[in-house]
Amino acid sequence: MALKETISYSDGVKGWPSFYSYLPDYMLGMNSFLYTFNNGQLYRHNTNTIRNQYYGENFTSTITSVFNVEPQTIKLFKTMSFESDDAWSCVSLSTEMSAGNMLNTYFEEKESEWFSFIRNDENLVNFKLRSANGIGDNINVLAGPGTPPTYEIFFNVDIGSILSIGDTLYYQATPTSSRIVGVVSSISLSLKKVAVTTVVNIPTIGDYIFFYKNPVSESHGARGYYMRFKLENDNVNAVELFSVGSNVMKSYP
Repeated sequence: MALKETISYSDGVKGWPSFYSYLPDYMLGMNSFLYTFNNGQLYRHNTNTIRNQYYGENFTSTITSVFNVEPQTIKLFKTMSFESDDAWSCVSLSTEMSAGNMLNTYFEEKESEWFSFIRNDENLVNFKLRSANGIGDNINVLAGPGTPPTYEIFFNVDIGSILSIGDTLYYQATPTSSRIVGVVSSISLSLKKVAVTTVVNIPTIGDYIFFYKNPVSESHGARGYYMRFKLENDNVNAVELFSVGSNVMKSYP
């Protein structure tokens, strides 16, 4: 079924400034009030104390926009902030290279402004991003203790300090494909050993091992020419949103 919505036209801007989720049978502006009919019932808008409710059904307020400063420059969008009297959820954000979302609980209020580092989508894996880093060929794979079972993967090279608990380990299955091993549960730099839980595939000795940083906890930001975002709020009280911003820097590959 096709999505339906009501759009409004403004003579002042000679355009269509907004969209509405409610679907009236007829609407009319009179005496500074908006009146609509739905299923034969007459409604006067902006008179009840419950916001985001139309014809007895609750909806959410959504705002979709884009950051596009210096459109010919590849940028790194590090943060999102907005001036509002309530926290909003960023239900989607996307560039040409990445996508993500941020719950309203991710935002912290600082000096009357809500602020959060940009989190990527935990289900999106892009090995072209800096979240992907290599370790080296493994020299041994042993089944470890515990339930669910763990596996310990050994190396003859230094693991380095970039790998963290919670990152996802992969191995190179073919020259053009990779397979997930599991989630890193512990790291021993002295023994050059990584323990993995939630094991999906077990690598063999000599496989090249690499990892992908946890996209939610690691705040690398979103890289691209522009960033499209959608904010959502389901508060039943009056909420004001004054501005939305982002800390942006030029991306240096």
